[in-house]
Amino acid sequence: MDTEDAIAAAGVRLRRLRNDRGLTLAEVEEATGISASTLSRLESGRRRATLELLLPLARVYGTTLDELVRAPAADPRVRARPIRRDGMTMLPLSRQAAGLQAFKIVIPAGARTVPRQRTHDGYEWLYVLSGRLRLKLGDEEVVLEPGEAAEFDTRVPHWFGTETGGAVELLSLFGAQGERAHVRARTTAEQA
Repeated sequence: MDTEDAIAAAGVRLRRLRNDRGLTLAEVEEATGISASTLSRLESGRRRATLELLLPLARVYGTTLDELVRAPAADPRVRARPIRRDGMTMLPLSRQAAGLQAFKIVIPAGARTVPRQRTHDGYEWLYVLSGRLRLKLGDEEVVLEPGEAAEFDTRVPHWFGTETGGAVELLSLFGAQGERAHVRARTTAEQA
């Protein structure tokens, strides 16, 4: 919805607010000084809402200007294209190119990935949704099951892939070097 549409939609809200409060056009005219014909045109969308008209109406209806004319909502959907690399499909779950980035990673069954460790600046968190994930960090190796997570500095040589050749789905959060995810601390009651 663009700004023009948001302003035009104010008429529908104005009519709803007036009806919800059980007021007639004449009663709103008396309370605001805005003629009933102007109010009718505002409510039907034949008159453009202006600040001079909306301020007294917001006061009479006991609401805010934001409620009368909502700012256009940003589309919350992330529409980034999947990235295919090393036999994996990475689905971006965040929009920003900088800062913390989120991905869902799918490694299909039978994917042949060579355990070639890489390094780069950053910090990564992995959470396994399904399957068994093999993670190599330097000389160490672990297998993560569904519901398990790992975090590591990506300057350490690392690689991850399927452990048994079966499909694996995981979430990955990647941040710049020194950036840490904010994890809610457990309360004393939860630790017991």
